[in-house]
Amino acid sequence: MSQLQTYVDRRVTVIMNDGRLVVGLLRGLDQTTNIIMQECQERVFSEDDGVEIVDLGLYMIRGDNIAIIGLVDEAADAELDFENTRCAPLPPVRH
Repeated sequence: MSQLQTYVDRRVTVIMNDGRLVVGLLRGLDQTTNIIMQECQERVFSEDDGVEIVDLGLYMIRGDNIAIIGLVDEAADAELDFENTRCAPLPPVRH
């Protein structure tokens, strides 16, 4: 069994190879790490504006587009001030 199977029905953060960051409820995955997320949001970072939250709803990500998957610390996440957070967007992964 994949270790990711223990993340099903929990909130996860996914960083994709193109630098996008999405957060949502992991609903399922297959043997090639294609994942399905529910209540998904993309967090778009900017050095000039706050973090933009884009609601994606139900979202599927191909396994070969995933760089990192991790559990969300919900208490710490709730304390983040996205309006006043400034940072450069994540660069794409280079192989």
